[in-house]
Amino acid sequence: MDERQALTAFGALSQQTRLRILRMLVVAGPDGLAAGTIAENAEVSASNVSFHLKELERAGLVAGRRDSRSMIYNAEYDAISGLIRFLMEDCCSGRPEICSPVVNAAACCTPAKERTQ
Repeated sequence: MDERQALTAFGALSQQTRLRILRMLVVAGPDGLAAGTIAENAEVSASNVSFHLKELERAGLVAGRRDSRSMIYNAEYDAISGLIRFLMEDCCSGRPEICSPVVNAAACCTPAKERTQ
């Protein structure tokens, strides 16, 4: 992840409802949640959740797919772990043991093939 991508992601996450939605999708796992369920759980209108989901999609943090008449959204774990790695890559003044638990936790969300590259 480069600085421009990180700024876009942080911009998207700097709003309370969007942060709440992303956390909800992370908990939901790869199967994701329907837009209506997200709106209900976030206690916002369907049009409001649609606006927020578009911002999160634009930032690359969530993806949507059509399933019959519903839109299903899921967290983009590669992008989220990339954002964490971006924050931690120059960590701790040469003392990586301080940050390694966080970096290792971010790696668990990255597909194995990407971790070996």
